[in-house]
Amino acid sequence: MNDILKAVLVILFLSTGFIASAQKVTAVDSVAVALEKPAHSPRKATIYSAILPGMGQIYNKKYWKVPLIYIGFGAFGYFIDWNNDQYMVYRQAYADIVDDDPNTNSFQEFNEDGRWDSQMQQFTDRLGRAKNNARRNRDLVIISTAAFYVLNIIDASVDAHFFDFDISDDLTFKWAPGPVYCADQRALGVNLNIRF
Repeated sequence: MNDILKAVLVILFLSTGFIASAQKVTAVDSVAVALEKPAHSPRKATIYSAILPGMGQIYNKKYWKVPLIYIGFGAFGYFIDWNNDQYMVYRQAYADIVDDDPNTNSFQEFNEDGRWDSQMQQFTDRLGRAKNNARRNRDLVIISTAAFYVLNIIDASVDAHFFDFDISDDLTFKWAPGPVYCADQRALGVNLNIRF
């Protein structure tokens, strides 16, 4: 009996293998799943742009903005340096004119023709105002640079929010008569659907 059982199992095993191999392979019997594209993250763009200006714009694939950002920072850096140099020159000249030391006379470069010799108090006041103006201009450019940095971060964040925004050609305007309910009263009205 044992031999008969073994023979039946071998016959079943071989017959199922041949039957399965004789089947025609057509399509995979699973449902095709579309892989979702990872969402574009405004948070990442903001952080990237805060770490290194322009990196958020690169993440948003707005490559043309990067040179503008660095040209802007270069221009601000140039004007900070220029105003700081002016401030240092005027500060030194003002310090030299008010210290009453005859050996310090850097202010004389502003009095080349000697026209201020008779009006030293007015000359001192003008040097003080020039020093304060140069310092104010330098500080305003520094504040403008900080505002430009923040604007760079805001631009990257807003661009990232609109990255997946669908701008399709399907702009439809449909209207149809329909019921309107007002104060438990039913009336005839217009139903308006706008798709953009």
